[in-house]
Amino acid sequence: MTGLGLPAEPNLAVTWWDRIVAGFSHAPSPHVTGTELVVVMVLAVALSLPRLTWRYFGLLGTVTHELGHAFAALTTGQRLGGIRLGLDHSGTTTTYSRSRLSAAWSTFWGYPVPAVVGALMVWCGFNGWGPAAMSVGTLILLASFLFLRNGVGLLITAAAVLAAALLVLFVPPAFNGHVMIVLGLALLVAAVRDLGKLANVHLRHRERLPTSDAYLLARATSVPAVMWIALFAAVVAGAWWFAWQPMAPVFTAL
Repeated sequence: MTGLGLPAEPNLAVTWWDRIVAGFSHAPSPHVTGTELVVVMVLAVALSLPRLTWRYFGLLGTVTHELGHAFAALTTGQRLGGIRLGLDHSGTTTTYSRSRLSAAWSTFWGYPVPAVVGALMVWCGFNGWGPAAMSVGTLILLASFLFLRNGVGLLITAAAVLAAALLVLFVPPAFNGHVMIVLGLALLVAAVRDLGKLANVHLRHRERLPTSDAYLLARATSVPAVMWIALFAAVVAGAWWFAWQPMAPVFTAL
């Protein structure tokens, strides 16, 4: 209550934080019908394949890709120099390591990570952990500001944080699972699209090879780039298989 006896206006920041904290609890698993899942898959494809939507949603894939490099570097004790992002879906994560193996490890975890994250989001969405996934994702995006080193990167990440904050504030917790399934599947589709772009660089645009993680891994390890691309594809395929497990019974019920 205010001094005039009127109800105090809700503080959006406090409400947002309360929703973030409340998200770290198990919620009832959403009821997903076969029809809804078909619609969700169409939405996921619509976010990741058409050029118009990919221009914007693809930036989330780029952020996830670079955060994958960063997280892998931190898990092996490397020093993280910073992350730079571009509006053309380019990105660079600078790390410092005295170990060639550690450097290869962090370089590898770029292309597969959107698929891995997408599969986890789908699993969380189906199993009542949608609010938790949304809370964790928002906090990771906020933490990434510590490592961004260019204005465009700050702008892209700020837009992602704003979108996540709006979802936390205005999407009822009961629907968070459905949102996570859509976004997770979209990231899985995005991972396949990015693998296609990577293969195209090696087959038809070899002047852009220095931008390829597979090329950088080949130079660092003497293992051919085609082998690294195959490993990327294997992890992405494994992520799709993992995401398919909760979806299979829904389609079977049809």
